[in-house]
Amino acid sequence: MSEIATIVSILGVFLLGAMSPGPSFVVVSRIAVSGERTEGLAAAIGMGVGGFIFAAIAVAGLTALLVQLAWLDIALRIGGGAYLLWIGIKIWRGANEPLEISNGETVQAGSFRRALVRALLVQLANPKTAIFYASMFAAMLPASPPLWMLLVLPPLLFCNEFAWYAIVAFALSSHGPRSIYLRAKRWIDRAAGAVVGALGMKLMIEGMGAMRTGMN
Repeated sequence: MSEIATIVSILGVFLLGAMSPGPSFVVVSRIAVSGERTEGLAAAIGMGVGGFIFAAIAVAGLTALLVQLAWLDIALRIGGGAYLLWIGIKIWRGANEPLEISNGETVQAGSFRRALVRALLVQLANPKTAIFYASMFAAMLPASPPLWMLLVLPPLLFCNEFAWYAIVAFALSSHGPRSIYLRAKRWIDRAAGAVVGALGMKLMIEGMGAMRTGMN
């Protein structure tokens, strides 16, 4: 029974983590509000797959490499930060571009696969998420967890991430929020682009700072 309680606690902590503002939330929100509902769900699946990958890596203990191999952590920070910065610039530059609307409501904004891959890459681009998964597992799992617990956690965390972002996708792809977005698209996109770009810059600065420290 205590093992079930541990799993429930882990899921609760990771759900709160998913709900906190960040580049993943910004990208899923923008896909959901500017595209079709199926694209928002595709983005939610992408986030879920990212959660599954991070959980599987943490279970395998591979995130310890980020601590032992400083160059790998630095490379991930700079590379991930550069990708987020690129996404932020794209969102900012597209702020003035009109969206094509059919039937008065449906916005044509890419494919299911493209939305899924974009969300997944944004999720994987942030090495802090990998560290969060590893640290939470280390803090909340028992010293010698049973094998079944290690096997069920990655799919459960996929469901955790997917469920939250699916709620976001359904909420923001409805007519009311979409109409608000279309009226204020320029400013919403610029704010979203600035947030994602700033997070990317922060990661790159941290990575370059760590590189300089390692060279001294």
